[in-house]
Amino acid sequence: MNYNVDKDGFYGEFGGAFIPEMLYHNVNELKEKYLGIIESDEFQKEFKHLLKDYVGRPTPLYFAKRLSEKYNTNIYLKREDLNHTGAHKVNNTVGQILLAQHLGKSRIIAETGAGQHGVATATVCALMGLECIVYMGEVDIKSQAPNVARMKMLGAEVRAATSGSKTLKDATNEAIRDWINNPEDTYYLIGSVVGPHPYPDMVARFQSIISEEMKYQLKEKTGKDSPDKIIACVGGGSNAAGAFYHYLDNEQVELIAVEADGLGVDSGKTAATTQVGTEGIIHGSKTLLMQNEEGQITEPYSISAGLDYPGVGPLHAHLFKSGRGTFLGATDQEALSAAYQLTKLEGIIPALESAHALAALDKINLKPTDCIVVNLSGRGDKDLETYIKML
Repeated sequence: MNYNVDKDGFYGEFGGAFIPEMLYHNVNELKEKYLGIIESDEFQKEFKHLLKDYVGRPTPLYFAKRLSEKYNTNIYLKREDLNHTGAHKVNNTVGQILLAQHLGKSRIIAETGAGQHGVATATVCALMGLECIVYMGEVDIKSQAPNVARMKMLGAEVRAATSGSKTLKDATNEAIRDWINNPEDTYYLIGSVVGPHPYPDMVARFQSIISEEMKYQLKEKTGKDSPDKIIACVGGGSNAAGAFYHYLDNEQVELIAVEADGLGVDSGKTAATTQVGTEGIIHGSKTLLMQNEEGQITEPYSISAGLDYPGVGPLHAHLFKSGRGTFLGATDQEALSAAYQLTKLEGIIPALESAHALAALDKINLKPTDCIVVNLSGRGDKDLETYIKML
């Protein structure tokens, strides 16, 4: 079984580029040029320089002693929360802003849910002196006020998506409309492993630095470069794609993806795409998504704005359908409990997204000899208001 993208942009039966004619030139230009650009010595030199000296990589692989004692196993946290901007998102935005410059684009647009990708995009646009417009659901703008303030301070214009559920799905729709209307000078900096090919592959490549570092860090700490299990949360799924990337073909490593069950899979208030979704097309890609019998997208729900998405990236759809990935869910309450537990045991406040991954520790069989890596994708500053309300 092959878990990497093929020449047509498919992971198994998922992926591709299902786009309106007006976007064909932009997407085709990307498809034809992205590998040549990002694999060039010039690009890689600048990309690695920025990851090291600007982002602050490598991020630590931290042995969580007290959490490990609680579960009688060996738990390591990949500390993406310690990146500049507070999450894994900046790995991808640094890569894509360099690509946009190589393509001669002067105007950057992006979508964001929890605001971490919006902040990371606004950050690299400020760094490079490029115009930045971030689309964000009206609901998320209210719940993620600190990140909205950061984006504005960085010089970005934040535009509210006021249709549908007024969350990430709708922000993505607005960004795509903008791109259709401004095809020449605009680059759409997508924040996850979603969208038309080559975005899912491109974002996964930029995020693969996570598992690249994980391999040598594990070797230093344990003598082996492969854990028994890797756990990561999945909305669109970029942090999980990065954490899984260098282990996709190593079937000795269990890949555990954790979705947002919301108020429960059967409650009608969920974002557990693999459990309630069916095959279809969303935002230019064939994948699994939440839709009704008429093919209309149904509204997702999660306490976590970054997981509040009605689809999943085509790589993850393939991992789910092929059985290579183990897909679990965590409810709002389970995620909150996991967040409070990590805070009290390790002095680390995780993002609500990452808390869903931590909640999986209560749902899997763990042996005393196991080596577990949890990808701690972001820090919890942005979610403090929610945490305080729930205390």
